[in-house]
Amino acid sequence: MPSIFQRLFAPSDPRDAMRTLYNAIVAEGRQPHWYVEGQVPDTMDGRFDMIVAILAQALMRLEALGAAQESVWLTELFVDDMDGQLRQEGIGDVVVGKHIGRMVSALGGRLAAYRAALSGEADLGGVDLGEAIARNLYRGEAPSADALAHVESHLRSRWVRLGCVSRDALMAGDLG
Repeated sequence: MPSIFQRLFAPSDPRDAMRTLYNAIVAEGRQPHWYVEGQVPDTMDGRFDMIVAILAQALMRLEALGAAQESVWLTELFVDDMDGQLRQEGIGDVVVGKHIGRMVSALGGRLAAYRAALSGEADLGGVDLGEAIARNLYRGEAPSADALAHVESHLRSRWVRLGCVSRDALMAGDLG
């Protein structure tokens, strides 16, 4: 346990301000309805994909609020969490970096796909939300129409609600 002097004089981690939001994102991504009604594969990959879908929405909202630094900190928390998860699974130091690189690349690709789909760019020839979900959450495996509709409606509803959430409320874990 750190001494009182260590706690008083230790530099604070600016990412701490984003931990509540990150924990809310992970908790939402683990909700059973995504895996039962939404039929997202209840696997490590499926859970990663679901958390990334919700994380992407939070990052887009932070971007819209002009909170670029907070977006960086939130992404860093995600990377640290994924690093820890890989190490818990027994992935060694030699290849953890490669796995993290692929995960960050996946986040970037999904962020672009969800941004285009939710911003209406699909109307301009981009991918619509259902297509982005099918490609990224189900990795090309066709889900049932009901499952896809469940996930799409919940993500779209969250996106609409997030549009009304203030910066402070978002950072306090309010995902809309």
